[in-house]
Amino acid sequence: MTNRFFREEIETLPRSDLDALIDERVKYTISYANEHSPFYRTWFREHRIDPKSIREHEDLSELPIISGSDVRAHQPPNRPDYGFLSASPQDIYTIHETSGTSGVPKSFFLCWEEWERLAEKYARIFTSQGFTRGDRMVICASYGMNVGANTMTLAARDLGITVVPYGKCTFPLRVITNYRPTGIVGSVFKLIRLARQMEAEGLNPKESGVTKLIAGGEAFADESRAYLAELWGCDVYNTYGSTEGSMCGECTAKQGLHVPEDLVHMDLYDPQLKEFVKEGECGRIVLTTLLPVGAKCGMLLINYDTDDTTVITSREKCACGRTHMRIYTPQREAETFWAHGTPMNRVDVERGVFQRENMEYLTGEYEAFLYAGDDQEKTLLRVSVECKDPSSCDREGVSERFMRSFYSWKKALRQKQEENLFGIEINFVPPKGLELSRLPGRPKRFVDRR
Repeated sequence: MTNRFFREEIETLPRSDLDALIDERVKYTISYANEHSPFYRTWFREHRIDPKSIREHEDLSELPIISGSDVRAHQPPNRPDYGFLSASPQDIYTIHETSGTSGVPKSFFLCWEEWERLAEKYARIFTSQGFTRGDRMVICASYGMNVGANTMTLAARDLGITVVPYGKCTFPLRVITNYRPTGIVGSVFKLIRLARQMEAEGLNPKESGVTKLIAGGEAFADESRAYLAELWGCDVYNTYGSTEGSMCGECTAKQGLHVPEDLVHMDLYDPQLKEFVKEGECGRIVLTTLLPVGAKCGMLLINYDTDDTTVITSREKCACGRTHMRIYTPQREAETFWAHGTPMNRVDVERGVFQRENMEYLTGEYEAFLYAGDDQEKTLLRVSVECKDPSSCDREGVSERFMRSFYSWKKALRQKQEENLFGIEINFVPPKGLELSRLPGRPKRFVDRR
């Protein structure tokens, strides 16, 4: 480890050498799956695939796509055993589950060396963001069945970072005043609420000693990130991770999230999952676990559809010196809806809410719903925004700025609005007046009610 890299020889590999390493690991991973995984052994046979024919990453396009439903179908209660298990039970160190927000939780099994590989992904991310020995980090991600907070903690150990493992952002402010953390990991909205809580109690977030925020857990707009950075007076870095092992993160250059290509392979497919999209086009993320030759894995994934979408922003060497490809912030397919042939998602709504002038009047909390019009041909987007003080809110200005932002990204919907086939309604509510404030867990901010 150096001050700039966690594993410099890997993170700065020339593209040709990196591609060769990826191909070597693809070949070994396929062989390992055939030898150790009941699911993949049967999968290869049923699809008449010779595992030895998969020798490089381009060959993965010849394999079928699997999904979360395939994983669930091969675990209890659908089956008495776990078909995706790819190591002996004695080698399993921990068992995890996904959050279950998109269905029944999926079970995942990790060997100890998998923990080390997941932790290395986060160690690379933290190092690229300027964290080093002596930093103190509050981790607000859940320490439950999800792997994120646990492997972040292990990564911090490897970097000499002191961890305050609080697990949630609703912690007593003495955590800030007594322990003086230099960084906090949490979601954008939780970190905004924390800043609000501090201000309400006479504490200035900009004078807290926090120099870096790591935002993750959900996609967010650049506008909400900019507002968060303004509240805290420090850099905000983006991360993307999952129990499936996708961990990616921004470096100090903030020119996309680096993908640890030697440990996870990422292909982008068209919406029908038939072909790769062209470079620079948005596609669905399909992941393949990459194992170093000789390594073992409790549960690997090959051609796994994540239900997330992204764009590869660059495969060129980054300003930070890293050569691994960079991607745009992934967005959940389940949060993308279509109206009149145009897709829209939560980030499109969030951009409009977080227009800088709006934040003089709004808290940033919002929720959006799509409704069908009376004639069934019209679509209505109803956005509720939480006001700091409803009596003094510039409702006309907030609405105008939201519309300008939204339609600048969705010009086809502006045309439909002129044809009276699409409309936007802004609803202003007092603090705690949103539906989501009354719901437990992590409620959805954008819902299709047509």
